[in-house]
Amino acid sequence: MASLMRWDPFREMTTMREMMDRTFDEAFFDTPRLWSRRFEGFPLALDIAEDQESYMVKASIPGVDPNDVEVTLTDNTLTIKGEVKEETDVEERNYHLRERRFGSFTRNVTLPLPVDADKVEATHENGVLSLRLPKTEAVKPKKISVKKMIAGN
Repeated sequence: MASLMRWDPFREMTTMREMMDRTFDEAFFDTPRLWSRRFEGFPLALDIAEDQESYMVKASIPGVDPNDVEVTLTDNTLTIKGEVKEETDVEERNYHLRERRFGSFTRNVTLPLPVDADKVEATHENGVLSLRLPKTEAVKPKKISVKKMIAGN
């Protein structure tokens, strides 16, 4: 004997959505998303903060010689390139675990507002590259004072 089930449009929509999700999860449709990161070598972890005067960027580059890091600023795009060199004086060993990465890295970040490239400051301390990128004068907020008018003038 067949049982009757009350029709529920929301259940039908949920079932259809699940079917669509399964369809688009197939490897055939697995393409890089616009927001996914692309790296050369390995990822470079960054922190970017902003105040009224400048942007502050911190990059984790442990084990990287500051002379092997190249920082450029072109059309509001900050590029950090570098290389972690593999130890060449170590003879071949049977590693039990090898997680340290070697090779090159590149990271590009487009800043939302123009910066003064001539005043950029870069420092390296304890494996952290710190950059201070001052905003140009044209984009800094200007405070306008309001004068009180005296009646009769």
